[in-house]
Amino acid sequence: MLFLVAALLLLGMVMGTVAHTPLPVTLVAAGLIAVWLVIFAIRERHGRRRQTSAH
Repeated sequence: MLFLVAALLLLGMVMGTVAHTPLPVTLVAAGLIAVWLVIFAIRERHGRRRQTSAH
């Protein structure tokens, strides 16, 4: 429950920050986060394939 409250507070802070930044800055930041998440997902998938094939 405490984790949920902390997550909601953090989300509120982030959304408040996004509301005060210009739209192009927000879109660039969102794009960078999306690229980072895609790279992370590819690396995780590649790492799991290598690990399971060795066993």
